[in-house]
Amino acid sequence: MTTRPRLTLPPPLASLGFLLLLLVQALALAVATAGSAHAHGDTLKVVITGQREGRVTADVIWENDGDPVEEAVAATVNAVSADGGRTVGPVRLVRDGDRPGGWRAAEPLPPGAWTVTVDVGFPALGHASGEVSVPVVDPAPTASAVGSPPASPVASPAATPPSSPAPSAPSASTAPAGGSGGNAGWWTTAGVAAIALLGAAAGVFLRRSRR
Repeated sequence: MTTRPRLTLPPPLASLGFLLLLLVQALALAVATAGSAHAHGDTLKVVITGQREGRVTADVIWENDGDPVEEAVAATVNAVSADGGRTVGPVRLVRDGDRPGGWRAAEPLPPGAWTVTVDVGFPALGHASGEVSVPVVDPAPTASAVGSPPASPVASPAATPPSSPAPSAPSASTAPAGGSGGNAGWWTTAGVAAIALLGAAAGVFLRRSRR
């Protein structure tokens, strides 16, 4: 049995071969990416759809065929207030959930009216501008207020009526007149009865004297 000698390359040639292999792979990847981009076109269509919780939302699609961009997108959002006194940005554009082609700003805008621009630099060029209005949102109720019954109004103490003076006992000088009147009537009746008795006795006496 004969064995063939194994061919080994000197270290410099081995390193050069490894570098050539990496270069070939990189070129193949670049060609594949260019072919995919060429199939969709070389420009992007950006549509600003509004805002959600102050974050600008936009759709990024390929302008040639309308397919959503599935690759990573390098884009920024800039905003200027309606009076020109405030500016926000650049703010990075990130994926808006799982919605195809949906993107949103990574940071919210303050309440107010804004002129918004979106600029995309990768995987192709794209630009859009529009007006966005962010409303003022009322703060959420605190946890202590949630679920607690409404406070009942505190009843104000009823006004205490002024105390009336206690009735004083009737004095002898203010005794009802009916008492004295009763005594006077009794004495009158007794006098009449006495006079009648005296008259009867006098009559009896006169009749006996005549006899």
